[in-house]
Amino acid sequence: MAEEYDLKTDELTVRKWRHKSPLGAQGQWQVEVGEPLADPVTSLDPEVIKESCSNPVFTRKDTKTSFQWRIRNLPYHKDVFSVSVEPSERCIIIKTSNKKYYKKFVVPDLDRSQLPLDSSAISFTHSNNTLIVSYKKPKEILTLEQELLKELKKLKGTGEGDVDCKTQ
Repeated sequence: MAEEYDLKTDELTVRKWRHKSPLGAQGQWQVEVGEPLADPVTSLDPEVIKESCSNPVFTRKDTKTSFQWRIRNLPYHKDVFSVSVEPSERCIIIKTSNKKYYKKFVVPDLDRSQLPLDSSAISFTHSNNTLIVSYKKPKEILTLEQELLKELKKLKGTGEGDVDCKTQ
C-alpha cells in the first residue's frame, strides 16, 4: 500500500494497493482514493481504441469528515438519482430512474474495520454534471485517522512531498 498526503492540509490525496500475481510477480497498482494516472503510451496514440471521454468517471476523494465519491459526466437532474445502502451486501448503490446509470460499490475502509454501513450517514448532491456522494465517517474511523496522522507528523517530509521511510 502507498499513501500520499497533502502536507499543508493533512488530507489523503492518493491511496493505492499493489498485490502479487499468482506467480509472485508485482501486479498493477489499484487506486482506492484519488485519480489513476493516465497511461502516457495509450493516451497519445491515435490508433488505440479507448473509451469515450463522455463516459461517466467514478473516483473517490475523501474529506476530513466523510468518504466522498465523484461521478463526472452525468448530465441528469438530481431528482433522477437514487443513492441507497445495501447492508446485506455491504455496498452502496447509485441508480437513476431513467435506467441510464447504475453503480454498486463497497467502502473498503469500513470493511477493513468491520464496521456496518449506516443509511443515515449517506448524502448526495449534483452540480456541473457531477454527482457527489458523501458518507459520514464513523467515530472509529476518525479516531484511527487521528492516530495515523500523529504517526505521520513524526516523519519528516521533503519539499517534493517524499517522506523518509525506513524499511526493516
